[in-house]
Amino acid sequence: MTTDEQRESWRSVAEGWERRREGIWAITQPVSERLVELLAPRSGDTVLELAAGSGDTGYLAAERIGPAGRLVTSDFVPEIVDSARRRAAELELDTVEFRVLDMQALDLADESVDGVLCRWGYMLAGDPAVALAETRRVLRRGGRVAFAVWGTPEENPWSSTAGRLVAERGLVPPPAPDAPGPFRLGDRTRVDALVVGAGLEIVAHEDFPVTFRETSFDDYWESTRDLSRAFRTALEPLDDAGVAALRSELAARLGPFRDGAGLTIPGLTQIVLARRPT
Repeated sequence: MTTDEQRESWRSVAEGWERRREGIWAITQPVSERLVELLAPRSGDTVLELAAGSGDTGYLAAERIGPAGRLVTSDFVPEIVDSARRRAAELELDTVEFRVLDMQALDLADESVDGVLCRWGYMLAGDPAVALAETRRVLRRGGRVAFAVWGTPEENPWSSTAGRLVAERGLVPPPAPDAPGPFRLGDRTRVDALVVGAGLEIVAHEDFPVTFRETSFDDYWESTRDLSRAFRTALEPLDDAGVAALRSELAARLGPFRDGAGLTIPGLTQIVLARRPT
């Protein structure tokens, strides 16, 4: 997928991600809290958030760096940066700098930030090694990066169940080897190698459970349609009967995760803290 294709893909789901921000945050807030806890930004620091989405992770850091600090909230797609700006207005944060940035070619000076946050972004970069090298470049000596990437598909049935089903049905092409995607960096050894290869020192690398809850299968279905362009694209050639059959099969596969009328589905993310040597 080219850079322009990636940007268009995210543009197509930007509205859905903003619409479901509150529900996503209810599930993923503990991950963001752990990232900020590990990064440990201090008053007056400059913190850059990459692939910020609605910006909530960085806004936790803003509480720590205070008015003397600088938070740069960035994403690859202008529409998503706009959603972060709207969220900041809701929180009455008026000291945030909003930037459209490609994490593989950051329009920032060398050694210009004290800390970087990236929640589920590096695995979506065209080349994660380049993105991590750029992170190192903009970090000051001794600066830190705290990031999250998902584990393996087997550890994350909340997403991989639907993805496997549409692939088995031939509704989406099989992903190219090492193509950007949620589970691309599920291999812990590879993550460590990428970090070290970028010239960063690993301080911590831990597994962190994430539990996805939906009030009903219908909510899960609609949420997946809103948030995944690949899933939405897979449905386009199907008639009503085909969609109904796919829904039925997906509901059956998610049966083990039923909790009353709703679904409780496990997930696992990796959290990494690394630093630029002094």
